[in-house]
Amino acid sequence: MAPGSSVEVRVPPAGAVQAVEGPRHTRGTPPNVVETDPETWLGLVTGRVAWADAVDDGRVRASGERADLSGLLPLQAARER
Repeated sequence: MAPGSSVEVRVPPAGAVQAVEGPRHTRGTPPNVVETDPETWLGLVTGRVAWADAVDDGRVRASGERADLSGLLPLQAARER
């Protein structure tokens, strides 16, 4: 993702990671959270699923002012060629 630790990206049961530049968060529920299922996450990072579509239909739940990852997805290395 992007360097930093202000947005927690949760993809249960696969895991969670703090990503995206901003204030460091170390305890409790972070102020910015993105949560989705593994299939949707893989679609987002490869570009097969659009961020806005996934948010609109409820496959992605994003809260907080920095939780919009649309500018970071799809990941360059994961894009289909």
